[in-house]
Amino acid sequence: MAQAMRTDTAGGLFATDGKPHPLQDALMAVTLVLGVLAFITGFFHHLHLLSSWAGLLGLLAGAYGQWVSVTTRERFGLIVGMGAAGVGLLLGMAHGGLFGGVID
Repeated sequence: MAQAMRTDTAGGLFATDGKPHPLQDALMAVTLVLGVLAFITGFFHHLHLLSSWAGLLGLLAGAYGQWVSVTTRERFGLIVGMGAAGVGLLLGMAHGGLFGGVID
């Protein structure tokens, strides 16, 4: 009956270890917010500065978050955010880039 003494880790979302990870959770939240922002604004031609910079910062935050992540839940959120940030970055680059219209 050794399993009776183990903590229940199956109840957590995506096999969390039950410990707090404030840095990793903050990086995941920042990456998701920047990714959604870059993705949505990437579809508007005149918002290319916002979408390209938000996408670039989202990718950088997500890359660092992947480096320090501990659980599958964190990695899943980071990958979703980085995917959205990458699409937003590419759309922003296609519409004018990081400095389009500011520096000619």
